[in-house]
Amino acid sequence: MTSTTTPENPDSPAPTTASVMLALHQTALGGPEVLRLTELPRPSPGPGEILVAVHAAGLNPTDFKHRALSIFLPPPPLTLGWDVSGTVAETGVGVTLFRPGDEVFGMLPYPYGAGSHAEYVTGPTRAFAAKPAGIDHVHAAALPLAALTAWQALVETADLRSGQRVLIHAAAGGVGHLAVQIAKERGAHVTGTASAPKHDFLRELGADVCVDHRSADFTDTEERYDVVLDTLGGEIATRSVGVLRPGGVLVSLVPGADATRAVAEKAGVRAVVLLVEHDRAGMRAVADLVERGRLRPHVSGTFPLAEGARAHVLGETGRTTGKLVITVR
Repeated sequence: MTSTTTPENPDSPAPTTASVMLALHQTALGGPEVLRLTELPRPSPGPGEILVAVHAAGLNPTDFKHRALSIFLPPPPLTLGWDVSGTVAETGVGVTLFRPGDEVFGMLPYPYGAGSHAEYVTGPTRAFAAKPAGIDHVHAAALPLAALTAWQALVETADLRSGQRVLIHAAAGGVGHLAVQIAKERGAHVTGTASAPKHDFLRELGADVCVDHRSADFTDTEERYDVVLDTLGGEIATRSVGVLRPGGVLVSLVPGADATRAVAEKAGVRAVVLLVEHDRAGMRAVADLVERGRLRPHVSGTFPLAEGARAHVLGETGRTTGKLVITVR
């Protein structure tokens, strides 16, 4: 069952001294049980960096994968987390965009900038943007990695335009539910795959057609798409080639798509793999959509930092709608 504990809950981490902080840390790879609330030295911002007092930090599937396998990162010890929303505590040499006290949100450089599942984190100034005033830190923390991924996939890579048709796999998930909204903002016709109980949610977001992945085959249609956003990989990615129009593009978020590329070339379509990048312009575009009421993250549960392992357990079920968020302050 999802926790709804708020940062004010007495179970939340106690304040630390100026030189140390609490972090959800691991010294070995493995299951959620390797995560421990640990006292660590508080970082200091280097040139071009800001120190952020973390209010909330989002969870993403990449956190679960790196906890167990450390795919792109060096071996533990390490602190995970790329999403962050908080307040600027200090600025490093050369920083002109922010001052202490500013509320910011952003994605630490992926993959090597992890560390937001802690009371403080440092990152390059241009990984951040001003937090939208209309949402709280919890919802702001749910956005960066997933929203940037959707934006970079649909807008910058696929150049999705008004009137085009897009298929979004796992459309009720973290990236998917934001991609639906971004696609609708672009004027596209959106088909999303998800289990039947999530179809009402997708329709509320603007999806035009919903496909139950448990009982229907998404390829069993005469529909042809200009863009497919693949969040699942494997057979789903390869089979998605067959529902693209000639000249269409498949954007996969899962590495290892060589077989899919070969199939795509034969079919006269393009298949690419996207690895999200930190991007101030992208963050400001996301913030603008939020401020205009065109993009809203769905947070299905929050967990205090001390219970971060429980959040990993829930997230790894793969059944979460929208995002899970760790609350810190």
